[in-house]
Amino acid sequence: MLQAKIESLFDAPPSAYSAEHHTLFASFKQGLNDGTIRAAEPDPSSPTGWRVNAWVKKGILLGFRMGSIVDMSLDAAKLPFFDKSTYPVHTFSSADGVRIVPGGSSIRDASHIARGVICMPPMFVNVGAYVGENSMIDSHALVGSCAQVGRNVHLSAASQIGGVLEPVGALPVIVEDDVLVGGNSGIYEGTIVKRGAVLGTGAILNRSIPVYDLVRDRVYSASDDLPLVIPEDAVVIPGSRAVSHPAGKKWGLSLSCALIVKYRDSKTSTRIQLEDFLR
Repeated sequence: MLQAKIESLFDAPPSAYSAEHHTLFASFKQGLNDGTIRAAEPDPSSPTGWRVNAWVKKGILLGFRMGSIVDMSLDAAKLPFFDKSTYPVHTFSSADGVRIVPGGSSIRDASHIARGVICMPPMFVNVGAYVGENSMIDSHALVGSCAQVGRNVHLSAASQIGGVLEPVGALPVIVEDDVLVGGNSGIYEGTIVKRGAVLGTGAILNRSIPVYDLVRDRVYSASDDLPLVIPEDAVVIPGSRAVSHPAGKKWGLSLSCALIVKYRDSKTSTRIQLEDFLR
C-alpha cells in the first residue's frame, strides 16, 4: 500500500535513496498531480467537515529529503532558478484544459490544478495544493503548500491562501466551492471558509482575529482544538474593535477583526459571478 510505504520511508530514512524509492515517490507525486491524493479532504464525521491526511504531508516532506538542488534556469545568466530536483515546475498540455496566461506565473509539481482553472500572471501555487474546477487564481495571488481550494472559487488579485507542511497533523487552509476571496485578502493558519462565502477586499482571517457575526449575533474564533470556520454564504469584511485596556482607551487604539455583515443572496451572487466570456 502506497501510504504504508511512504510512512515507512519517512519514519526510517535510509542512508541513501534507491531507484525503487524514487519510483515510489514518483507514484505518490502523480497522485497529488491528478488529485487522487490530497493533503486534506472532506470528512462529514469531523466537526469541521474536513480531515488532514498526515501521511500525505510526510510524503511531501520526503520529497524534499530525497531531492538535490539542481539548476532549473531557462537562462542562468538572466533568470537563475535553483530548486530540489524532486519538485520541478508542473507540466501541462492544452488537453488539460487549464488556462495559464503568459506573464511569469509558477506552479510547482505535486499540486493539482483541475480543468477549467484560469491562472492570471503572476501567480504561484505551491507543492501539495489542490485547486478545483473552473476556479480563477488572479494576479499576484498565492496558493500555499497543501491549501485546498474548491470549484468555482475566485481568488482575487494579491489574495493570499496560507500554506502549511509542518507539523504534519496541522490542517491546511480550506476554501470550499463557490467562494469569492477579495483582493488583498489573506486566509491563514488552517482557517476553513465554507461554501459560498464572500470575503471583502482586505479581509484577514487567522487563529488570532475574531469574526463578529452581526446577523446571527455570534462570535467565531479558533480554539485549541478547532480552527476558525467561516459559515456558508457569509459576507465578511474587515473591521476593528476597541482596546479595553486603559492605555488603549487613552490613546484611542483599536484591534483588527472581521465582520459578517450579511449572508449571500441573489443580488450578491449577481455582483460576484465570474464572467463566462472570459473563459
